[in-house]
Amino acid sequence: MNLKAFIQDMKDMMKKNYKVLLLVLLLAFASCSFTSKTFDDTDKDKLLIQVVTYVLQSGHFDPIKLNDSFSEELFSDYIEQIDPVKRYFYKSDFKEFEKYKTEIDDQLKAFDITFFNVVHNRMMQRIEESKAIYKEVLSTPFDYSIDETFDTDYDKIDFVSNKAEMKERWRKQLKFSTLSNYDDIYQQEQQAKKKNPSYTMKTAVEIEKEAREATLKSINVYFNDNIDDLTREDWFSTYVNAIVEEFDPHTYYLAPKGKEDFDTQMSGKLEGIGARLTKRMDYIKIVELISGGPAWRSQLLEVEDVILKVKQEDEEVGIDIVGMRISDAVKYIKGPKGTKVTLTIKKVDGTIKDVTIVRDVVELGETYAKASIVEKDDRKFGIINLPRFYVDFEDYKNLNAANDVRKEIERLKADGMEGLILDLRNNGGGSLPAVVDMAGLFIKEGPVVQVRSTGAPKEVLRDRDESISWDGPLVILVNELSASASEIMAAAMQDYKRAIVIGSKQTYGKGTVQNVYNLNNLVRNNTSGDLGALAFTTQKYYRINGGSVQLEGVKSDVQVPGRFSFIEVGEKEKENPLPYDEIDPADYKTWDSYFDYDTAINKSKERLSNNSQLKLIEENAKWVKSQIDETEFSLNYETYKKQLEANEEEAKRFDAISDYKTNLTFLPTGFEKQLFESDTTNLQEKRERWYQNLSKDVYVEEAVNVLEDLKMAYSIKKVAKVKD
Repeated sequence: MNLKAFIQDMKDMMKKNYKVLLLVLLLAFASCSFTSKTFDDTDKDKLLIQVVTYVLQSGHFDPIKLNDSFSEELFSDYIEQIDPVKRYFYKSDFKEFEKYKTEIDDQLKAFDITFFNVVHNRMMQRIEESKAIYKEVLSTPFDYSIDETFDTDYDKIDFVSNKAEMKERWRKQLKFSTLSNYDDIYQQEQQAKKKNPSYTMKTAVEIEKEAREATLKSINVYFNDNIDDLTREDWFSTYVNAIVEEFDPHTYYLAPKGKEDFDTQMSGKLEGIGARLTKRMDYIKIVELISGGPAWRSQLLEVEDVILKVKQEDEEVGIDIVGMRISDAVKYIKGPKGTKVTLTIKKVDGTIKDVTIVRDVVELGETYAKASIVEKDDRKFGIINLPRFYVDFEDYKNLNAANDVRKEIERLKADGMEGLILDLRNNGGGSLPAVVDMAGLFIKEGPVVQVRSTGAPKEVLRDRDESISWDGPLVILVNELSASASEIMAAAMQDYKRAIVIGSKQTYGKGTVQNVYNLNNLVRNNTSGDLGALAFTTQKYYRINGGSVQLEGVKSDVQVPGRFSFIEVGEKEKENPLPYDEIDPADYKTWDSYFDYDTAINKSKERLSNNSQLKLIEENAKWVKSQIDETEFSLNYETYKKQLEANEEEAKRFDAISDYKTNLTFLPTGFEKQLFESDTTNLQEKRERWYQNLSKDVYVEEAVNVLEDLKMAYSIKKVAKVKD
């Protein structure tokens, strides 16, 4: 679930209930006669613990008990968060910490932060010790002829027992990091020799030394510019986040600085490469490419790519960001418009590449709905791509996804559209009112989604507008990254039998709604400083048939393999997700039409079972999964290089996926043709690139086939009905 979509979910769903929630929390705090003066004015941490735990217990959709079980989970998760690769703490440290394993809940109830203080103080000590260790390790050459391996699955290893073992752990991790530097330099030397036969290549000893120095520079920067800059408040924010994330994966704490970044995201502009990132274990991973942004335009980056290093245009060597906090890594990736940044990327298939991106200002307006005419033989269809369910709360009537989709439908109809594809792939969600309004474009009236809050009766959100913008054949495309609001839309159209859903086995599976709350609002006479904000889950939403999309997602009518078919993505992958459940269905009637959905679905399944392109995509997905499962790597350069080359060779087998070509033609609507004539925003260039990608899209090709089947069935049944 991406941040912008998450923001919209929170704002929309809580708009009605926000005042009620605020009143409940304020009354609860008033009954406690709580002010910041209860504590010493400098004891901000204890105040923060008191406020956060009370808000969660009072306002969270499914508050969990602060007991020994909670304490044990928090203990394990917090230690893992601050030392995920076990390169700081010793077994003796862990054993010392363990005496608090079942006491943290009691400390939280008493606003006691002893556990944090003990762990934090030891962490500061171990960090200082590690600086001496890594410098000592990197002062000695690595021998890449030795047959030894390094395992990146840190769950398999335990904490070390002594300093000798700690040094050995650092040695292997640093050797693994330096190995890619060694290979980069060696490749550069070979290229130089190839261009100029008289060039004298560096020796293996010189290359090893240069690679090791590059690693030293990188890790020095990591400690000096990041770790050493972290304040106690930063570390305590990590602890608070560990606490709140035990409630569910979409509940998190925004420290004052984090809240500022959050507000910047809301401003609508991002300066950088246009990619949203997350951290999984020790790695920074791309979770979304913003449509129209530099990374998206480059066609060089993909969702699930891992960023290993970042190099500025005036630097010779990149900074290794493996192990960095995501906020620190972003500092290196972001930058002024027009500057270049080179990212060393580990692709999903295991291959490693350097990608150079020119930074730019990313206008989130590029995520608005866009449409194209699709021509096949003598027929015209339409496709509307919707990256998210956006809305401007200050100007809802003029700027919201539903209104824009309605306009695109009218333009497509004016150009002779006979069937419509609504592309919700990679759509992370957004505004619920926009979902309800958009569903209303395709049905006469009726319920669209059900919402439930703890201790309150369910609320049914309905389309009350009897007008219909499109009553013809409709196909909705989804994938594993279609989440939240896009799941509601697909589910509603599926339940009404209004559309055929084509895509992944199931969508993302996020069925919860969050609210962002300013914690300072709950403290009277606050003299302790800014407490930040808390995002927490307040509601769950359900399909009109009573089922939840939580964990289960929306199962496509026609299931097709995709790149992530065998990779664990979505809500199920998260820690502490809320469970799946069901409520009573809403009162609704399925769509009354002449479309033969069952026949169209069966025909589609039959076609796809013999589709060579989809078989290749499925083979690629299985191979990608095997690469992800491989966590043990050789530290012998020859073996390492052979494995890299084998991966690159195997990856070539799947180049045919991007070479695929459909027999479809994509054209601008008449409305956009006029815009092209006075184009000052490179709109035509952006659209032509989109058309080019669509022309290679096997899923769009099948969606058009299904529209043809529905159109044919509609014509036959309508004629038969008239004769009867």
